[in-house]
Amino acid sequence: MKYHWERHDRMADVRGMGLWAHVGWFVAALFALLGIIGDAANVTLGLEATSWLLLSIVAFLASMPFYLALGLAWYLRTTEAKSEKKE
Repeated sequence: MKYHWERHDRMADVRGMGLWAHVGWFVAALFALLGIIGDAANVTLGLEATSWLLLSIVAFLASMPFYLALGLAWYLRTTEAKSEKKE
């Protein structure tokens, strides 16, 4: 029986994608927070509040392909494990 730890070469790219996905979500949350704080305080934090919120949407959308790749890798790994189990 093969363990998933034996596939380090395959999973190295997936771990990197997970890291970038989390970075994208963190940046999106940070941009949204800056937009909310700037709007609530009625000040300009380098950009207008609407621009910060638009940047948060762009950062969120930029992180989505990384999450899709993680989901695809997980799906392919589980289907491969199921097919090995049947054999």
